[in-house]
Parts: sequence; structure tokens; C-alpha cells
Amino acid sequence: MSDINPALETFSQEVDELLSAMEEALLGLEGMPDDADCINSIFRAMHTIKGSSGLFGFDDVVAFAHEAETVLDRVRNGERAIDAELIAVLLACKDHTAQLIQHALFNEDEALPEVLQQQSLDLITRLTGQSATAGMPTTQEEKADHFEVDVNTTDSSDNWVISLAFKQNALRNGMDPLSFIRYLQTLGKIIEVIITMPTLPRIEEMNPEDCYLNFKIAFNSSVDKKTIEDVFEFAEDDCVITILPPHSRQEHYLKLLADLPEDQVKRLGEMLVEIGALTEKEVSIILHEQHNEEHADKRPLGEILVAKNILQQPVIEQALKKQESVKQKVNKESNYIRVDAAKLGYLINLVGELVISGAAMRLMVDKHGLSDVDDVASTMSHLVEDIRDTALQLRMVQIGETFTRFQRVVHDVSKELGKQIQLQITGGEAELDKTVVEKINDPLTHLVRNSLDHGIETPAVRLRAGKPEKGTIQLNAYHDSGRIVIQISDDGQGLDPDKIVAKAIAKGLVKPDQILSKHEIYNLIFEPGLSTKEEASNLSGRGVGMDVVRRNIEALRGNVSVDSELGQGTTVTIHLPLTLAIIDGFMVEAQKERYIIPLSMVEECVEMSSDEWQIDDIQHYVNLRGQVLPYLRLGDFFHKNKKHTHTQRESLVVVRFGDAKAGFVVDELHGENQTVIKPLGKLFENLNGIGGATVLGSGDVALILDVQGLIQHAKKRVNPALALSSMA
Repeated sequence: MSDINPALETFSQEVDELLSAMEEALLGLEGMPDDADCINSIFRAMHTIKGSSGLFGFDDVVAFAHEAETVLDRVRNGERAIDAELIAVLLACKDHTAQLIQHALFNEDEALPEVLQQQSLDLITRLTGQSATAGMPTTQEEKADHFEVDVNTTDSSDNWVISLAFKQNALRNGMDPLSFIRYLQTLGKIIEVIITMPTLPRIEEMNPEDCYLNFKIAFNSSVDKKTIEDVFEFAEDDCVITILPPHSRQEHYLKLLADLPEDQVKRLGEMLVEIGALTEKEVSIILHEQHNEEHADKRPLGEILVAKNILQQPVIEQALKKQESVKQKVNKESNYIRVDAAKLGYLINLVGELVISGAAMRLMVDKHGLSDVDDVASTMSHLVEDIRDTALQLRMVQIGETFTRFQRVVHDVSKELGKQIQLQITGGEAELDKTVVEKINDPLTHLVRNSLDHGIETPAVRLRAGKPEKGTIQLNAYHDSGRIVIQISDDGQGLDPDKIVAKAIAKGLVKPDQILSKHEIYNLIFEPGLSTKEEASNLSGRGVGMDVVRRNIEALRGNVSVDSELGQGTTVTIHLPLTLAIIDGFMVEAQKERYIIPLSMVEECVEMSSDEWQIDDIQHYVNLRGQVLPYLRLGDFFHKNKKHTHTQRESLVVVRFGDAKAGFVVDELHGENQTVIKPLGKLFENLNGIGGATVLGSGDVALILDVQGLIQHAKKRVNPALALSSMA
């Protein structure tokens, strides 16, 4: 979005959020078609998009959004029922609106392509049930002439009177005075537009970039004052706006305010602004002009309004309730600001360098015995840790935002496949780094589509199997040992181990006489080209994708596993780190080389002593309190060609990844270490057992261990049956 101006960039971001909220609300209506909050949310989204687009002169978006908004207004007023067909059309309208906006943003001077024009007309026809071949301007000339001005309408008292006095810098700030008139046309009928100009400077003193326009507009519409004010929301800083309603009782309101003490004026004024009777500016003028006088009428505001026949009691209660709701929403939104992700990334990098510099300072303090600096260095270290944690927290987002997007995938694909499927989301509040969220989206999409296509059966098949007609896919997330676990489960037909093995043998992936565990069989589905589906579809079955899923997840220092029960369903479990930037590490040393183990995976450290533990140096396992624990000597593993004499005292670091455990035998333990993860270059990225590198305070490089891969390597060397028998 770098090739558009900041105002349009903000507009684009807000539209994305509005369209996402609209989609979520539409999908929510499938289960609760009478949910007023969802209906209002959809209406507000389309209304706001229409208004914002009008201010930027995106007439194609305004024209289309107006038609959708009109239908939604009828739904909101109970004049049209919401059903599955209308929801499907509105979802298509949401997608089409996104396309129109993308075209407007990047092809501002180009006419709308014929294919998008036709889509607009088709969707409007589906929405309204009437032909939409006429009335929508397509060329710039048609758009310019699309104002309907009717001077033969009723008495002027039936019309709104809108005064717009643009300030000198309005054009420089990106304001288009004509865009407001275009947008007003979508809310009613413009009766008359009178163009006035302030006293103009001499011709030689005029600046062509200055704005000298003022408008007086007679406008006929049934909308309320708040709706008209919203038209000019983006122009408040560049225009003096006055709005007088038809048949105005404004003089009653103003007189009532003038007769009240100042503190009551503030409260009553807020209410009248909320219900659209006055503008904030008008109330501010009254407050400014009012003198501190004593007034006799001390009754509650509601009683005053009712007694003077200004408002009815239910209207007062509604206004107060709405006012409180708006205040709460504004207070909540005021706690957030938008920050460019690139700036956050730069901040994280700086914090990483600060961590390394802090470690170097601590090293120098210890080396030179600077006891008088020790307290300062310790305080500095704690502050760096706090800064690190806070900086990382800024980039943490809830996984639920990603999960919610799959509501639309499940809705569309289940309709396409003729299946009835519901999506259940749990653990959406679990947080992880935004960069991880972005990179996990594609693997999750593929896994969800697999569940939709492979997993869940058709309604008829499910009924014959004694299952509910509607299948269920569940997305769940939770934190475990400093990592996040994501599960994709379905209650479908499950995986058939015999079919998987037969296909693997046919593909030459396993030998016919090879004995595989259940876990190993299910992991075969991640092999390239293996699919048990008989017919390929546009969703799956071509043997492409699951290997890519595993590769992408492992690139994030994660792992994926499958568990299934034939006829009952399948669960895919993904383990991922919370962040890819900075971690708490545990530093060890083997054969004079230092390694970092993610601290969240370290369970305990014990002395590697044959007197205390039963150790098998042939199969490489240790009897740790009655548990068979495979172990790996890091020195031997990374220095296979180097002769190594084991030290008299070795330590066993017990690590866990998911449900798998192993021990790493090392020469020395150096304790906890804040670790800034540096990616390995192309030449070293496929090193076995290594997941990254870090720079120590001394300037030396330490390798970060791939705990998952090393555990798997250690487990392959142990025969569980022999180990258990020897322990017995």
C-alpha cells in the first residue's frame, strides 16, 4: 500500500476491518437470524463504507453500497426477513465491495471494468429482485452529471438546510467539495445548491490551491441529523458546517437550554446531540454565551423535557442508554493506536541488539571483578528483560482472529460439497507473535480444507453411520511449556491405516515387510505425493500439500502430528514457538562448543552418574526413576569424526517437546541466557539438529538446538522392548 497516500491507506485498513466484521456477523446470522446486534453491525459496516467512499469520490463503491445498505435497512426495520439466500448474496456483496475498493484505490482514473460493472448489476438484481441495468453511472461524465436537482419540490420547511463553509486549506488537505454533494444524493434528494464565495482577493493575489467555495444546500430526506452529520465526519477540521432540520423545533431546544444552569446544559446538551436534535457546536456556543445565573427549575432533566413536550419518556431512556453505550465504546477504542508492523519489527531488532550488548556488559563486569558496578549491571539486566518482554508483547495477537476467518471457508466449502458442517472455536484468546500468525495461515487453511473434503462425510453417510447429520470441525489453541499448541479436529470418517500403508508401498515409500507403529503410519500422509483419496477435486486429492504443510510448520521451528480413529475422526496437532525473535535459553557446553536449548523445553538437569542411574551406553538410554529415557551425547553427535574422551563429570539435560522426552549429555552447564535468534544462512539452514544461532556477549556464536529433531534422532536408537526388559 506504499503507492497511495496515508489517508487512503487508513481508509483501506478501516474498510478491511469493516468487511471482516460484516462477514463475521453474516455467518453469525446463520445460527441466529434474529440477532439484532449482528444485523446492525452489517448495516453499520456498509453504511460507513459508503460514507467514507463518497468522501474520496469512489462513486462506483457508493452506488453499489447504497443498494446493499437499503436492503439491510429494510431487514433492520423488520420489513424483510433474513434467510440463507439473502446471507449468501450479502456475502457475495461483501467480496464484491472489496474488489470495487481495490480498483478505486489503484486505478482511480480508470473506468470500472465491464466485468465488475456486470457483477454490480447482477448482485443488485439478486438483492432487490429488480433489474439494475439503469441508474448506475459508469463513465466519469455520467458521474459528473448524476446530480438530480428538483426546484419544484415542496415548501422549503420540508427540507434540511445545510451550510458548508470550506476553509482555505481544504483542497490542500485532500477535500473534494463535490464529493459531499454526491454522497448526499444517496441519502435523499438535493433540491437546490447555492454556491457562495467569500470576499475574493485580487486576481494576482489568488492562490489556485486555496479553496474559496461555500455551499448552501436544500436537501429533502427522511434521515436523522446524525446520519447527515456522518457525511461530513472527515471534513470537520476543514469546513464550518451548519445543519438545520425541517420543521425544526430547534428554537424550543435552544430556549430550553438557555433557561438551565450550566451543569445541566452540559448533560442535556449531550443527550440532544445524541438523538440528533442539536450539533455539538451549537451546544458549545450556548455554553460559551451562558452566564452563571440562578435558575428556579431544578427538576431532573428527563422531567423538564417531558413537561415542556419536547420529548417522550421512552425517547429519553433510549437516548441515555445509547449515550452510555457510545461512551463505553469510545473509551475502549481510545486505548488503541495503529502502529506500522515494520516499525515494530525494527524495535524488536533493536531490543535484540540491546540484549546482546547487555550480555557483553555483564561479561566485562564479571571478567574484571568490578564489584562496584555489579548492582548497576544487575539493574540494567532486569530492565533489558522487561523491555524485551514488553516489546515482544506489542507484536502478540490473539489466534482467534485467524480462526474466525475460517467461518467463511467452512460456510462456502460445505455448500459446495453438499455437506452440513459447523465450526467450533475454542482457545481463541491464546496469543502468539504476529509474524507466526501470518505464516501459519496457509497451513491451517489446507488442514481445514482437508477436514472438509476428506474428513466430514455427507449427511446421508453420517446418518447411516449413526452420527448427527451435521459434522463438526473444531479449532482449538492453548499454551504448553512456552509454546502454543493448535489442534484441528473433526468427527468425520477418520484415516484408514491399511489404505495409507498400501498407498505408501505402491509409491515405494515403505517396504512390504516393514513394521510400522500407528504414529509412523499416520505420519506417512505428510510424504510428497501420498493421498488416499480416489478422485481428485479442486480442494484435495492430488497428493500435493501435506508435505508443504509440514515443511512450512517446521520452518517456524514447530512440528505437526496426526492422530485418528477410523470412523470417529481425526486430530492434527501443531506445536509452535510463541515468537521467532527472542527467547529465554539455557546454555550448555560440549567439546568446547556452546549450545542454546530453549528454556521452555528444559525439564530438569541431573548428574550423569552410572552409580545413581542405570545407563546403557550401547542403546543410549538411561533408567531415570523407572522411566526409559533415550539420550544423546551432543559432543559425539556434532563431532562424529573427532575422538572425544568423556569428562569425569557429565550432566544430563532432560528436554521435552510435546509428549516426547529425551536427555542431552553435556560437559558443562552455563545456566539461563537471553537468546536473540539469528537465522542461519542458506549454506547452513539444513544442518541436522540446528535450528538457528545467536551471538553471545563475548562476540562468539552459539548454535541453537533443534530439540524436536534431536529427540527424534535419540528415540530411533532405542528399542523400547529391549530397554524395558533390561530394566526389569
